[in-house]
Amino acid sequence: DKHLMGMPVFRAFPLLLLESYMKKIFVRLSILLVLLVVSAASCSTYKKINYIQDAQLDTALTMIANQGILIQPMDMISIVVSSRDPELARIYNLPVVTYQAGSESSVSNFNQRLIGYSVDNDGNIQFPELGTIHVAGLNRWQLAELIREKLSSLVKDAVVTVQFMNFKISVTGEVTSPGVFDISGDKITIFEAISLARNLTIYGRRDGVYVIREQNGSRTIYQVDLRTVDMFNSPAYYLQQNDVVYVEPNKVRAGQSTINENNLKSVSLWVSIGSFLSTLATLFISLFAGRGSAN
Repeated sequence: DKHLMGMPVFRAFPLLLLESYMKKIFVRLSILLVLLVVSAASCSTYKKINYIQDAQLDTALTMIANQGILIQPMDMISIVVSSRDPELARIYNLPVVTYQAGSESSVSNFNQRLIGYSVDNDGNIQFPELGTIHVAGLNRWQLAELIREKLSSLVKDAVVTVQFMNFKISVTGEVTSPGVFDISGDKITIFEAISLARNLTIYGRRDGVYVIREQNGSRTIYQVDLRTVDMFNSPAYYLQQNDVVYVEPNKVRAGQSTINENNLKSVSLWVSIGSFLSTLATLFISLFAGRGSAN
């Protein structure tokens, strides 16, 4: 060291020991800072990424009852009436259409599909022999029971089956595979919808999941926090037809347009602290050496 040149050995040796000691302290402080940063990042990552963090294992949770998918205007539903007398039930069923490559045809051995009932804007359908039936606001079991009762005097052993033909949901935002998904059956949860989209990305906010729902001519937006068990009591936990699930991006994704500005700020902060400590140690050693030279 230039500050130690020309100094007597008995004075220079303690300064060399001090300089070596200060360097060791600086290295240890740097390692400690790195460990603190990694530890803080790990805790923060856990809280931001994991689902249902407050769940108690082996504990039953009270959930809202699932009333099933409710029929809405513009829905398409299939209604099939069965009986031990097929001829008696036939007049209450819509015809089956055969088709090939998406075009209708009268030729046999082609694919077949059942013609459905289109719910009008007033929530009604036109049913053979029974006329106008108001179906909006009913689930499929309620509608099946309603039609069975109306047919009870005409078909004594009628079995009525109702299915949705256009039950679909959309998942968009920070998910691996966004898209529109056709749903078989009449029950799907928000977790199942996210699974269809192959889970949230690492940039998706677990507390920023929104369900956009249109019912009765109005639009409602629900916010769902996937990190807490409270979501099981959300009206949006069970999805309805045509729901849109949107996953909000986190700050890292939002800052990627500026080359991960948030990450750069964090790194710059700790680099600045390290540089400050290094400068402080060098200055302290230089001052101490200068005093030694003056003596």
